[in-house]
This record gives sequence, structure tokens and C-alpha cells, in this order.
Amino acid sequence: MPPVAPMLAKSVKEIPQGKLSYEPKWDGFRSVIFRDGDEVEIGSRNERPMTRYFPEVVAAVLANFPPRCVIDGEIVIPDADGRKLDFEALLQRIHPADSRVRLLAGQTPASFVGFDLLALGDEDCTPLPFEQRRERLEQALAQAAPPVYLTPATRDRDTALQWFSQFEGAGLDGVVAKPVDGAYQPDKRVMFKIKHERTADCVVAGYRVHKSGPDAIGSLLLGLYDQAGRLASVGVVGAFPMARRKELFAEVQPLVTSFEGHPWNWGGEQERQPGVRNPREAEGSRWNAGKDLSFVPLRPERVAEVRYEHMEGTRFRHTAQWIRWRDDRSPESCGFDQLEEPVKFSLAEILPR
Repeated sequence: MPPVAPMLAKSVKEIPQGKLSYEPKWDGFRSVIFRDGDEVEIGSRNERPMTRYFPEVVAAVLANFPPRCVIDGEIVIPDADGRKLDFEALLQRIHPADSRVRLLAGQTPASFVGFDLLALGDEDCTPLPFEQRRERLEQALAQAAPPVYLTPATRDRDTALQWFSQFEGAGLDGVVAKPVDGAYQPDKRVMFKIKHERTADCVVAGYRVHKSGPDAIGSLLLGLYDQAGRLASVGVVGAFPMARRKELFAEVQPLVTSFEGHPWNWGGEQERQPGVRNPREAEGSRWNAGKDLSFVPLRPERVAEVRYEHMEGTRFRHTAQWIRWRDDRSPESCGFDQLEEPVKFSLAEILPR
């Protein structure tokens, strides 16, 4: 019965060897889906129901799942060409208005990629080793048709290495390794995830204060210059020990400025630049209506080196990790051209239509 917390993975630097099953790491909404006859419930990573946001997935579950089952997987949205995952479109699906949800369900329909089986009929499958759960999942989804898919899996590490290097071009973000003899353990980090890791030198152009008080940095806002010389917002860096948050706050105070003349003062004297993001477009949170995402502008004069996993369009997909200040770099030299381009790869070669 819902809710069930999904089994988790711990990060490792390299693809491990051993009695493991390897899978692509999907970049979507982790979902445990329950079906009992005509009833369908979609549970999220944090065990909250997401059923109302994805009516087309509910219809696909009724058409493709066994009559009574619980399947763990990922809700994803391919782009219009079916070549790459579109996480931005997925974020737009979390909307309070039912009319908007129905509209987007038709315009940007989601798919479901299954990768584990928790229950089938009256049987609790969680105590079974993954090898057996995978076999039963393959049988359960043998007749499934798009938009329901079974994730690829392999026992061959060389194939997993190839997936790791190729599939990022289709919007995936790494590889997951699962012990073949392991039981399903909700909310336990018993799998392994290997994600791409890169560095970039970014302009620091603002900050948000920490929830602990006004004298500590919550996050630094990062920018990169595009070919037209416009500073685009690419994300934030925000994981610091408290002592470092206070140090950074003191370090950036000489750069505090007003929005007048700031490159992200769109809505003020700066006109909205098509194709260039800025933090002022989303000063409230989609996930927490009371969360304030306004920021303090800084003169864009200092450069920070950060670690990131991969890009989602023109932004870091996840919060970047701090490395150091780069006072040897000029802000004007920090452009998108420094970012590594992933190998181009079509999603259709992973999930055939």
C-alpha cells in the first residue's frame, strides 16, 4: 500500500565491478506506481502523490501494467523530436490548475520507464534478489507499449561504460549499479550511482542569504557570458559549512550593488533577453509557495570555479559544488564555450518508439 519510499543509491566515483546489474540513470521524477484494478497511485521520491499531474501516465498504466502490481521507475518527458529528455518540460507539469495539467498532458506527454518490481498480484517481491525481480519485471512488461518502457540492463561492465559515455547526449545523467542478489530496501542507499562530473569557471553576480540569518550566504548565483556578451544565469552553488557561509558573506560585501545597471535587472531598465535566463524570473519557488528566491545583486567582477554534473539547456541541472575563487580569471573570459559538449545520442536508440 502507498506510500513506499523508493530504494536509493549512493554516489561512487567509478563504475564498480562485481555481481552487479547496470542500468542507465534516468533524469526525471522518481516514481513508485501502484495499480489495483482501476485504481492507480503515483508516489514520488518523497512519498507524496503525483497522480493528478500525470493523467496520461495513469492511462498508460491501465493499458500496460498487470492488473495488480507495484513498479518502481522514472517519469520522463522526451523533447519534441524524441531525441533527448526535457527536464524543463517535466518541471512545468507540477501545476495547481487542473486545466493546465490537462493541457500539458496533451502538449508534452510523459513516459514511464520501469526498472524494479515491488509487488505482483498477491506476492510481495521486495525480499527477492534483484535478479529475480528483474526477470519478473521483464515478464510483467513484456507486452507493454509506449509510453511505458522497460529500462535496458546489462551485466557487462564494458557496456555500462559505453552507456555512461554515450547516453548523456540523450539527456541521461549516468549509470546505476544494482547488486543482483540484493533485496529491495526502501529508503536505503544500497545501489550505486555514477554521475558525470565537470568543472566550470563562472561569474558570481548575486547571492541569497542563508535561512539561519542575514550574515551568512545561502547560495551564490552563477553566470556565463553567451556569444552576444550577455550574462546568462546558469545556476547556484550552495553547499558550504556554516563558517564558510559567514566568510563568503564578508568576502562579497564589497561587491554589493543595486539592480540599476545590473545585467539581471530585467523588469527594470534591462529588457528581457530571449534565450538568456536570469534569476529574477523565478523569485518564488514552484515547490514551496512561501519560499523567497529573491537575491542581492553583486557587481559581476569575481570568478569562481565550481563542479557540476551536466547541463539542462543553459543551466546546471543540479546545484553546483564550490571549488575555489579564480582571481586569475577575468569575468569576460567565462563563457559557454568552456563547457564540455556530451556525445550526441538519440533517445530513440534507448527507448524505441
